[in-house]
Amino acid sequence: MLETRFRDLVRLCAAGGRARFSAFLDEREAFEARKLAEREKAGNILLWGGYPEAERVMLGVFPDFIRPDEAEFPVDAVTAVFRKCDRLSHRDFLGALLHTGMERSALGDILVGEGRCVFFCRREISDFLLLQISKIGGTGVRMTKGFDGPLPEARRFEEWDAVVASARLDCAAAAAVSTSREKASAMIRSGLVQLNHETVVSPSEEVREGDTISVRGKGRFALDQVGPVTKKGRLILRGRKYL
Repeated sequence: MLETRFRDLVRLCAAGGRARFSAFLDEREAFEARKLAEREKAGNILLWGGYPEAERVMLGVFPDFIRPDEAEFPVDAVTAVFRKCDRLSHRDFLGALLHTGMERSALGDILVGEGRCVFFCRREISDFLLLQISKIGGTGVRMTKGFDGPLPEARRFEEWDAVVASARLDCAAAAAVSTSREKASAMIRSGLVQLNHETVVSPSEEVREGDTISVRGKGRFALDQVGPVTKKGRLILRGRKYL
């Protein structure tokens, strides 16, 4: 289905001579969209979700004569302010937003902090949400368009580093979850490991900078650095564990 939507965007962009945008994509869909763009040689694209570290993003397909621009994306930020003594969660906000009748694909990231939440949505629904929502889980909120100051922290991470034999997946997975290479290989062959949101059963699959490794029951890990090679011919890996 994503492939069909991607080709529709490319076709509509070429026919109309203007940029076309998808709904919000999750991380797996965004990764697949990048692969599709490479395969279809559609280089004039951009993924954007309202801020640089967004996990949920829109795909923008631009005509060849237009430089992809984040400002063109139909994304609005909305800030909800509430009392700091009230403890509201991501689930509280997502439930309230979906209760208005919105699809999840119309909503981007939801960043909840102390007394403040910033969420991203399709531009055409932001005014509707401002009118519809005055309470989240029984707690009064004041909604305004846009955001001021730094965004609430979306994710917390724990950094890790290791020196491994090679850039094989079993080496990287073993380092990430602090286990032996043999146990990591067994987990991979059992289908317990995903590389960039896809199950991989080959321990010899090569990892690259920017990859995401998920190990069932152990967590998700971002691979930030592959290399350099030490004097003894081993490889330095650095990454982050999602908390």
